Amino acid sequence: MALTFVVVPQWQGSGSSRAMQLVDGAEAIRGDLPSTATRVVEVPLEAGDGEGSGIERWSSVRVVRERLTDQLARLDGPALTVGGDCGVEWAAVEHVAHRDIALVWFDAHPDLNSPAESTSGAFHGMVLRTLIERGLPADRVVLAGTRSFDDAESEYVATSGIRHVPVSDLTTPDALVAAVEATGAREVYVHVDLDVLDPEEITGLSHPEPFGLDGSTLATLIGALRDRWPLAGAGLMEFAPASPAAANDDLPVILRVIGALTAPRPAP
Repeated sequence: MALTFVVVPQWQGSGSSRAMQLVDGAEAIRGDLPSTATRVVEVPLEAGDGEGSGIERWSSVRVVRERLTDQLARLDGPALTVGGDCGVEWAAVEHVAHRDIALVWFDAHPDLNSPAESTSGAFHGMVLRTLIERGLPADRVVLAGTRSFDDAESEYVATSGIRHVPVSDLTTPDALVAAVEATGAREVYVHVDLDVLDPEEITGLSHPEPFGLDGSTLATLIGALRDRWPLAGAGLMEFAPASPAAANDDLPVILRVIGALTAPRPAP
C-alpha cells in the first residue's frame, strides 16, 4: 500500500530558540517529496496559550493534533509524518497505537517529562510520556540512540518497562532487532528525531548532542526493522536549518533516512 507524506510545520511544541526554523526545515524537506503523495497540515500562526496546563503554547499544540488526526483518518495506508517539532508525534502515533505495534524512538532525548517535571514547559519533551499515559504500553517502546536524560526521565525508564538500546549497541542492528522482538509486536512505528544523529552529520539541529549515530548506520538500522516488520507509520522530526544553504547541505543525509523509511519491503 502506498505511503503518504504528511508535512506538519509545527514549532509551538519546541523550547528551542530556533523553534521558528522548524518551519523552514519542514518546507525544505517538503521540496524533495513527491507532490502527488504529500499533504500539508496547516499550523496556527499564533504561538498559543498555556491554558493553565503547564505546557507552553498548549492551545496551538492541541489544534495541530486535531488537524493532523483528521488528516490521517482520511488516508488509506501508512503515513510518514514530517515535522516540525516532536510534539507532532502525539497525533501520528495515536493514529496507529490501537494496532499491535512497537514504537522505536530514534532520538537523542527520551521526551518523557511530565508538565510537573519539565523545566521548559515545551511539549516536545513530553510527547512520549503523553502517549504512554494515554494508553501506549511502555513495554512496547524501544529507545534507540538516546543519550541525554533528565533525572526524572532516567527514573521513569528504570521503572516503566521501556527498553533502551544505547548508541554503543547500535553498530549492528542485532541489539535493536532483539529489543523489538522482545515486545512481541507485529508492526513497527519508527520515530526519528534528527538529533539522534551526531552533530558532525547534520547541522540543522535545535538540541544537538554529541556521540550520536552516523547517517549510514541509522539507515541500516531502519532497513533492518523494515526487513523484519511491516511499517505502521513513521515520523521525521526537528530539522531546524540556519539558512537555505545550510538546509541544502543537510538534505542528503535526511533524504537517505527518508529512503530507508520508504524503500519497498522485501517479499516474504
